[in-house]
Amino acid sequence: MDPATATNPMLGVAIFTLGGLAGAVFYLPFKKVKQWAWESYWLVYAVFGLVVVPWALAFTTSPNVIDVLKATPGAVLGRCFMYGAMWGIGGLTWGLMIRYLGVGLGLAIGCGLCSAAGTLIPPILAGNLDKLYGTPAANASLVGVIVSLAGIVMVGMAGMSKEGELPEEAKKKAVAEYDFKKGILVAIFSGLMSSGMSFGLQGGAKIEELALSTAPVTSNAWRGMPVLVVVLLGGFAVNAAWCLYLNLKNKTLGDYARKGAPVLPNLVFAGLAGAIWCSQFICFKTGEPAMGSMAYIGWAVLMASAIGFSTVLGIFLGEWNGTSSRTRSRLAIGLVLLLGSTILAGYSGKLAQAAPAPAAPAAETAPAAAPAP
Repeated sequence: MDPATATNPMLGVAIFTLGGLAGAVFYLPFKKVKQWAWESYWLVYAVFGLVVVPWALAFTTSPNVIDVLKATPGAVLGRCFMYGAMWGIGGLTWGLMIRYLGVGLGLAIGCGLCSAAGTLIPPILAGNLDKLYGTPAANASLVGVIVSLAGIVMVGMAGMSKEGELPEEAKKKAVAEYDFKKGILVAIFSGLMSSGMSFGLQGGAKIEELALSTAPVTSNAWRGMPVLVVVLLGGFAVNAAWCLYLNLKNKTLGDYARKGAPVLPNLVFAGLAGAIWCSQFICFKTGEPAMGSMAYIGWAVLMASAIGFSTVLGIFLGEWNGTSSRTRSRLAIGLVLLLGSTILAGYSGKLAQAAPAPAAPAAETAPAAAPAP
């Protein structure tokens, strides 16, 4: 097997899981930002996470990125950009979702919806519905997705149970602006719109082909970087426009040079949040090549990992303190199911790796030449 195209499913799952960890903790540096409006630190986050970090990495790992994008059909670039903008609309409400529901419950519901839509819809749009089942590897991956969704449901049920158990004071102590009704509406919208990131990152196959064939070629492991920068530019356009609008509307443009505010630390922490956030999708694109034909399940693994890590983080932050044994049991079952879905993803990749390659069609044999006189 060509080393450039060799698969390593366990490595792929490990990379996706690492991305999930980044997705779960990216919001934490924002807690260190002081005396800035939301739109101010979110704009800094967007500049670093959607432009600076991905482009710096693309230039470092993909020497042909500019030539590749020049050679890509405009329709492909436009589609990836628009999917990124779709994510951008959902991403704008991601922070609001966490504000109302907390890190654990907010990311569980938002990532759950994003996981379901982002895993199942791209293969359907690509006309590969038949690849979702039928072979041992595909069946195992589909079971893994179902188990992942079951884990998400259990974590969500634990959250709803918590809602009915904790007094309002305890909810406010863990999550200052806790509001389940507002939060659930925001989470549904944000989760579905955010799945546009999956559509965009998995819809740039033509860009990846060019990255592997345009000299000087990009290595197989980094072939997704030219796709990533296009999708994230779409997200940046939406985020930057909205933040600047709010800066003008709320008269907060002065935040970036406000006297008495810790401007430099704010820039560092908001930029760090962006860099950590971007890391999850860098992991997603670099983990895909290792998965081979099972690459599409990477989105489910990424989201399941983010949910699992965010739930554990929520426990450490005290968001589940004072809940009943029933609620904690649901939470524990949900975490076990999410872990199980990740194991199934790795197993499905191993099955795909072990499956024999389809036999090439036999070449037609030409009639034997007549003997020379």
